[in-house]
Amino acid sequence: MPTQNSARTFRRAAAPATAALAAFALLAACSGPAKHGADSPAANYQLSEGTPPAKGTIDKFSWALYAEPLTLDWIQAFDYPQNTVLSNVCESLMRWTPQLTLAPGLAEKAANPDPNTWVYDLRPGVKFHNGEPLTADDVVFSFGRQTNPELAAAWADSFENVAAVTATGPLQVTVKLKQPDALFPQLMATAAGVVASRKGVEAAGKDYGVDGSLDCTGPYKLTHWAKGQSLELDRFDDYWGTKAKAKTVEFKFLTDPAARTNAMLSGEVDGSFLVPTDSYERLRTSGVGSLYFGEGLSTVNVNVTSIKGALGDVRVRRALSMALDRGGFVKAALGGNGTVTNSITPKAAWAAAGPETRAAAFDALPPAAQDIEQAKKLIEEAGAKGKTVTVATSPIGQDVTLLATALQTAGSKIGLKVELKTIAPDAFSALFTDPAAREGIDAFPETFYLSVTDPVDLLRNFKTGAYQNHASYSNPEYDALVEQITSTYDPAQRLALEAKLQQKAAEEVVWMPVAEWPSTVFLNKKITGAPTTIAYMYYPWAADVGAAG
Repeated sequence: MPTQNSARTFRRAAAPATAALAAFALLAACSGPAKHGADSPAANYQLSEGTPPAKGTIDKFSWALYAEPLTLDWIQAFDYPQNTVLSNVCESLMRWTPQLTLAPGLAEKAANPDPNTWVYDLRPGVKFHNGEPLTADDVVFSFGRQTNPELAAAWADSFENVAAVTATGPLQVTVKLKQPDALFPQLMATAAGVVASRKGVEAAGKDYGVDGSLDCTGPYKLTHWAKGQSLELDRFDDYWGTKAKAKTVEFKFLTDPAARTNAMLSGEVDGSFLVPTDSYERLRTSGVGSLYFGEGLSTVNVNVTSIKGALGDVRVRRALSMALDRGGFVKAALGGNGTVTNSITPKAAWAAAGPETRAAAFDALPPAAQDIEQAKKLIEEAGAKGKTVTVATSPIGQDVTLLATALQTAGSKIGLKVELKTIAPDAFSALFTDPAAREGIDAFPETFYLSVTDPVDLLRNFKTGAYQNHASYSNPEYDALVEQITSTYDPAQRLALEAKLQQKAAEEVVWMPVAEWPSTVFLNKKITGAPTTIAYMYYPWAADVGAAG
């Protein structure tokens, strides 16, 4: 999901600034999540670092999406459908690799001469899909779109600490910060760092992202969008990097999970990410392809969207969380292909933390085990017996529908009335962006993926005014800690502070953690080469997909 940058104050690290920055750069470049398999004896999956590399080129492959993108304007690329497509069309200054590490993107070099300055040297010879050359002016323009309040960009908060973006040469951009910001350079590998042609965007006007070309630099260009059905990308032969192996990629919008599964089994589509959980065994045993699991940096949570009604009392939030049968959810909704968790952040995001920091982040969290009796007591103390909580659900997949049902069951056991409101798959994304869509809704199931390998990418969602702080939670102490974390470049110091932040989020039950969930990808026997990790959100994954034999 999109992330919000929120530093306000700077506390200099004990180490000299240059040493701290060097340590941060090393962390970003070299460390990704731990390479591990499932950490629960009940889980029946193993994480794969990737799929076999392609052995040759291919004319075309087709891919299933669970919903049609609302728009393909990259400043609104906040959800799976948009990013799965756009990652192949529009590129950022930096790149998130399939190993979930940071690497050069459109910028071949990033320098940090002082804590408040980042200098990006662009690759020469890069062309946009409209044939125009990439220049520093295009970067300045693209970043200006992110910060234009009239455009209401989903990634605007990523630039909250940016004082100025200036073209300091034909192929050089200098970003001046108001104060040190350790997240900004990481976010340049996400949709926040995308660069598009100024001429192309201005020519498209209000139709940009809805009709016509996107005029970005990626290995594919948008060529056809049949609204309500599918869209096609064609290989961009003037691409600066390695040419894509497939000439054409077709994305089909299949909102019904059963239809997506049948399309994979029949060969109507060649592959898909976010495979419906209830189809894991069918696909595994079908003989038509392979199902892979990878590091998703993802947790399934209950997103608390309102603290004005019954959930306004933290005791009610704690009670509902206590009453959840997490193990039952993992077994029924994820087919055992997940692990119960009491943390809203995934453990893999803490891979660089030392033992003491990991203990501080996890050991004191509320237990994940169901405790109906204690939950009943909290409901009684809060005077909430018989009160109504409205939960949104959608037939996107079992992770959503069964978690909503689990909440309803939990509520009934402790004296709450949980009502379910069903929303169409194509409209479910609006819950993340449109306050009107959340009107009358107290909570909804959400799988949150980190956009960078850093726990605060999720935890800062609860800062006052943050983009995904749907419940308008506000705590000055929480805000101050987010600011301190964002201003701290030293990785060890940052993680220690993030452990404290995680504890505060858990105490307030800003979201209800449920399970960790791996990334999934299915490929039939025709193709291979797709990543198994969540990197496909920002990495041009389709360019690596080619013939399996």
